[in-house]
Amino acid sequence: MKVELNSENGNWLGESVILKLVLIGFLTLVLLIPNFWIQNLISERQQRQTEINQEIANDWSGKQLVEGPVLVIPYTKTVIEKEGKNGSTETAKEVISTIHILPENLEIDAAVKPNKLHRGIFESVVYNSQIKVKGNFSNLELKKSGIDTEKILWNKAKVFIGLSDLKGLKNNPQIKLADSIYEVEPDFVNDDLFDHNLTISPDLSAIKSSKLDFNFVLDLKGSEELNFLHIGKNTKVKLSGNWPDPSFIGRYSPDERNLKDTSFTANWNLSYFNRTYPQQWEGEKRITAKTKEKTLDTTLDQIDDSIFGVKFILPVDQYQKTMRTAKYAILIIMLTFISLFFMEFIQKHKIHLLQYVLISAAMIVYYTLLLAFGEQVGFNFAYLIASVSTIVLIGSFVKALMKSTKPALLFSAILSVFYGFIFVIIQLQDMALISGSIALFVVVALLMYFSAKIDWTKKEVA
Repeated sequence: MKVELNSENGNWLGESVILKLVLIGFLTLVLLIPNFWIQNLISERQQRQTEINQEIANDWSGKQLVEGPVLVIPYTKTVIEKEGKNGSTETAKEVISTIHILPENLEIDAAVKPNKLHRGIFESVVYNSQIKVKGNFSNLELKKSGIDTEKILWNKAKVFIGLSDLKGLKNNPQIKLADSIYEVEPDFVNDDLFDHNLTISPDLSAIKSSKLDFNFVLDLKGSEELNFLHIGKNTKVKLSGNWPDPSFIGRYSPDERNLKDTSFTANWNLSYFNRTYPQQWEGEKRITAKTKEKTLDTTLDQIDDSIFGVKFILPVDQYQKTMRTAKYAILIIMLTFISLFFMEFIQKHKIHLLQYVLISAAMIVYYTLLLAFGEQVGFNFAYLIASVSTIVLIGSFVKALMKSTKPALLFSAILSVFYGFIFVIIQLQDMALISGSIALFVVVALLMYFSAKIDWTKKEVA
């Protein structure tokens, strides 16, 4: 079947089609500017959510990292100092150094109860936890260190535990070390090991041994993340919680994990072969490892690759999904313009460039609707509201332009396919690239097919 064009439309087809295509292309490029503004607005709202999360963390407690325990024992040693010209005079001086001993075995059993806290339209994840810690320290390695046992100051020993945010402590922890129980105190002066230290000062002069069992319980609250430092020669961690979407972070993945609809459990069994620092060392917190080629310096608080744990992520991040949707804006606008351009020929009705501008404005406002409703009702429902509203608006506008219901319904159906296609792409994530590529290939094929039906040199459309 062939559709004849009247004289007026034929003249327009012959004289103005190239110019109009150029203007439509230019309009599409101009729309990159408001699309850029929309993406900036989404980023600003996302940054605002981050600020609210930080405010909640400051009020509640921040991300928690449980470090230790570490046994620190001081001892005296003789240091020869050279004085005078060319170091001709040597003076013996007694100084105090320290021995750091990490746990031989470390077992952690942590039960976490995350919850959502709301501030206005924003929400953040916080948690309460009970962390049971037990294990033992081993004997001093006297042969390797060459330390004289008579110079060890057993009565000056200390045990350090590190926490990221001491404000999260809900109890005053007690450590059972050997057969004695000690009250833990914060140490704001000694920064030998961790940024924030809890410490006890046991008197070991009676037993003169570092081979000690320990256990303690931490009632700890925090936000977003709960992490642990792999500090034992053998470290075992059992973690459980009532959260459907945990993200296990850090260098070590759980050996076992069990994820359910409303809860999870995870277990780690780690050996000290996976660490980059020794079981015992002498001196300050700096650890020096000598190799044949060079000397490697590191410290406990710099060893990020020995940290592992869980992050409690919100099931839906509407800002991330809205941003991904906005990045497809130009594609949707371009396909919409091409579809509308072909409809001009099919319906033999010229559409003014200003009307293209109005339709593009509606499609840009679509993303502000999506962002605003997403903050209130979630991404999926907001996508439905924004899409239906925009399709009805543009469909009604096309009906008014074409003076007919049939092309308006057809164009609304085309828009529905476009917005449905983007929604599927957003949900697929890992399969988004291949699905999007196939869909775009089909779209290009259809455009090639319909464009072939138009005789651009004659006054008729096949």
